Amino acid sequence: MTIEQRDATAKRKGEHIRICLQEQVGGVGIETGLERYRFKHNALPELSFQEIRLDTEWLGKRMGAPLLVSSMTGGTDEAGAINRRLAAAAEERGWAIGLGSMRAAIENEQLAASFAVRKDAPTVPVIANLGAVQLNYGFGADLCRRAVHIAEADALVLHMNSMQEIFQPEGDTDFRGLLAAIGKVCRALEVPVGVKEVGWGIDADTAAALHEAGVAFIDAAGAGGTSWSQVEKFRTGDQLRKQAAEAFADWGIPTAESVLEIRQRLPEATIIASGGLRSGVDAAKAIALGADLAGFGRVLLPQAAGGSSQLSQELLLQQFERIEYELKAAMFGIGAGTIGELRGTRRLIPKG
Repeated sequence: MTIEQRDATAKRKGEHIRICLQEQVGGVGIETGLERYRFKHNALPELSFQEIRLDTEWLGKRMGAPLLVSSMTGGTDEAGAINRRLAAAAEERGWAIGLGSMRAAIENEQLAASFAVRKDAPTVPVIANLGAVQLNYGFGADLCRRAVHIAEADALVLHMNSMQEIFQPEGDTDFRGLLAAIGKVCRALEVPVGVKEVGWGIDADTAAALHEAGVAFIDAAGAGGTSWSQVEKFRTGDQLRKQAAEAFADWGIPTAESVLEIRQRLPEATIIASGGLRSGVDAAKAIALGADLAGFGRVLLPQAAGGSSQLSQELLLQQFERIEYELKAAMFGIGAGTIGELRGTRRLIPKG
């Protein structure tokens, strides 16, 4: 990577953070679908609230809750500070943490420190991240393995972001043959390899093909949260792309629909629900629909990116604790004492 390319990468990462914090980047005219469901209240839960358990196991590690910090950022000093705050909070509360795209760190070792969070999160699952499309641009199993090494990660996720790439001025848009390439990486790596969308969802047919190829987990990352065509709209100076992005503001498969569709097709698959989740009630609904874990992304960013490091950390922890409390309260309200009972509940029903 040249100095110019490195600087361009850092500039893009910084712009993404700023835009996600300051601009309207949510999908327009589309929701997560979780709002279409409600829990049927149980007036006699026959539980002690204090004994409700959120703990679970994933990637061979015990977790305090079935919750994940979704992949967001990295590649700049600011992004590194955000990742470290998120990792420290995840460690304290027992959440898994996913990192942003690590392509920049592969191409320039000087940027690797922004992804090195293991010292801040020594016991929880850490997930390295690369763009699946990079497998068509010179990245193979060795570089995927390098990303895992940099992050000291327990797994690698390959993100699929086709609709972002076509609106990104410097986007990589050759998505041919990726299923086979993903399968090759799954077979080659020593850690589990998963796949995630970035906010437009995954349908059952695609999920089944990925599962058959050897993918260990699938993050639906559905529509209703951040729209990356909207994000790129604020970056581009190309008026054609900027105007065209508006036509895709409601693009994608809502998170609830994606999770339900994948679970019905793949009863044994490991599924993560992310995309527009904002509360522990959203997490409870997603798990009741079939998710194993619920992921939170941009909703955590304002606290993680705060000015005062100590204050940001305190506010971030409070946010984690609030989400967990809401999840436990929802479970209490339906009489589910464990995450297993929440997954098996029949009390999530469509709104009338």
